[in-house]
Amino acid sequence: MSLPPIWVRRLVIAPTVVVLAFVLLTTLPIWLLLALAVSPLVPGRLRVPRVVFLLIAYLIWDAVALVLLAGLWVAAGFGRWIRSPGFQRAHYVLTGRFLSVLFWFARWSLHLEIDVVGTDPDTAQPGRPEIVVSRHAGPGDSFTLIHALVNWFAREPRIVLKAALQWDPAVDVLLNRLPNRFISPGRTRTATLEDQIGELATGLDHNDAFVIFPEGGNFTPRRRTSAIARLRARGLHDMATRAEGLRNLLPPKPGGLLAAIEASPDAGVIFVAHTGLDRMMTVSDVWRELPMDKRLVMRFWSVPPEEVPAGEQERIDWLYDWWARIDAWIDEQSPEPRPLWTPRSKPPTTP
Repeated sequence: MSLPPIWVRRLVIAPTVVVLAFVLLTTLPIWLLLALAVSPLVPGRLRVPRVVFLLIAYLIWDAVALVLLAGLWVAAGFGRWIRSPGFQRAHYVLTGRFLSVLFWFARWSLHLEIDVVGTDPDTAQPGRPEIVVSRHAGPGDSFTLIHALVNWFAREPRIVLKAALQWDPAVDVLLNRLPNRFISPGRTRTATLEDQIGELATGLDHNDAFVIFPEGGNFTPRRRTSAIARLRARGLHDMATRAEGLRNLLPPKPGGLLAAIEASPDAGVIFVAHTGLDRMMTVSDVWRELPMDKRLVMRFWSVPPEEVPAGEQERIDWLYDWWARIDAWIDEQSPEPRPLWTPRSKPPTTP
């Protein structure tokens, strides 16, 4: 389904979410009682009440964010100064606060734990901009990465993300006010997109983190087969052969990362792997797993700028080497991996 024009999203969808959230909030006890009544008929521990609570909580979360964003727009001279450094910083602070609330709900209602291993993006090289290269494993893992960058590592992310996320009104308004790029599937190999990515990665400062997902989508066996076939059709047989060795990842599309490195040669590169929610892609997946009782593990590897290869083909080979390493790490994870540190403890200063 194509994305509605911006005036529909701002004047129809966003107000509808606010009104709906208000109605659900004022009638919350009724919905929870109905959910509790139905719960014995459905397998799982309080599965229906958990889903009802999460949906209503998320709508309220979205609506409150929209109200506060509207307040910032008015305070910024009805949008006149919305791109000024002060208001940009205010939007990053708001992002951090709302992600903290969202993950509090996730930990409380879903029994979700998050552990991090490897290099902290702050302690790798304080004051250095970073290009963060992450596997794509669903919106849950992506939100967790941004939560980590903003709240644990005090970074201001610039993100390349799917245009479909703009269906969420709060995400739509917030991320379009910050330096991000929304892209549509099928346009990831255009020179225009690489130019946009290069523009977005230009001028990164000491606390910026440019975030990119080179796979371009979530892993499925069918997508993996199709991606390998496309590489062979384009005559990229070496890349296709290397992609066949990946068990958990799609072959990376190097164009965006190469553009970002060219635009910000002084930035380090941080590769990110995560596992725990990677098989939960659809609503039915989430429903089946409730209550989750999941442990999401994130792994960071830091590469200083002087270790990034110089040539284009060398950088492509380097990216595929890292993708193979990440793929192997995912394979190695046991159901109960032991973290080196958690968000509530002091992170290490070395990988």
